[in-house]
Amino acid sequence: MLDKAWALIGGALGYGVLRMLKDKNGLVRPPGALEETAFLATCVRCGQCATACPYQAIKIAGPGSGFGVGTPYLAVRENPCRLCANFPCIKACPSGALKPVKERKAVRMGVARLNRKTCLSWQGMRCEICYRNCPFLDEAIYLDLQPNRKTGYHTIFQVWVNEEKCTGCGICEHSCPVEQAAIVVDPEGR
Repeated sequence: MLDKAWALIGGALGYGVLRMLKDKNGLVRPPGALEETAFLATCVRCGQCATACPYQAIKIAGPGSGFGVGTPYLAVRENPCRLCANFPCIKACPSGALKPVKERKAVRMGVARLNRKTCLSWQGMRCEICYRNCPFLDEAIYLDLQPNRKTGYHTIFQVWVNEEKCTGCGICEHSCPVEQAAIVVDPEGR
């Protein structure tokens, strides 16, 4: 009877640990990152990917990051991934936590999510900065031209995200002029 109780407790704790690993605290991982649980188990926390990044976009998670302490992530609002042609961060990874990516378009760090209530384009203002800065113009982010029903003139350039094409690089979030970005990379969309 006691063995069954300990087995249940152990199972519940194991499930809790796996759940915490899966939650990942909303960290956007570098290009080529394995699925979060595998990434946390494989990353040796050496920081070589951060050192290799020519834009210094990769940061190392500090205290308060749970199981992710010492792992690389991107704070894309501050400094997005530029999707370097040769992926020096991936080449620098000694453990395989960052797997090789054949082309820039194949990267999946997350998916940009648009808040239509705060997006200037959706408010009828002429702002398509995220669209213009997207490395995959008219693919990952595109515009839908709509008539302005409020004024009857001028066109509204509504911004849309194609989740299938979005790499999660964060260039859109970084370039958004709204104080609290109207477009944000969701790492869960990987």
